Amino acid sequence: QVQLVESGGGLVQAGESLRLSCTASGTIFSIKPMFWYRQAPGKQRELVAGISSGGNTNYVDFVKGRFTISRDNAKNTLYLQMNNLKPEDTAVYYCQIGVNWGQGIQVTVSS
Repeated sequence: QVQLVESGGGLVQAGESLRLSCTASGTIFSIKPMFWYRQAPGKQRELVAGISSGGNTNYVDFVKGRFTISRDNAKNTLYLQMNNLKPEDTAVYYCQIGVNWGQGIQVTVSS
């Protein structure tokens, strides 16, 4: 049984930073691509960033230059470093591996 547990969210002011973590269990973490998504109130869930098993990364335009996705295969953990946060980044953030999703973690950015 695959479990994904996110941590690191919270309330920050615009311009500040947060680092999200997603720790996986029950899966062969190192060989799978992983993704961060987010869902703002009243909006659809949207892709934020992805990272391949080999470490290649992709970002959507609205986070390029501000967010960095990374992974530590030895720790079975996925990260999302978020810098220069904006109020529009306020959302519940989810990690995904294959068909499995974390429970989501709230990020709130005040102006």
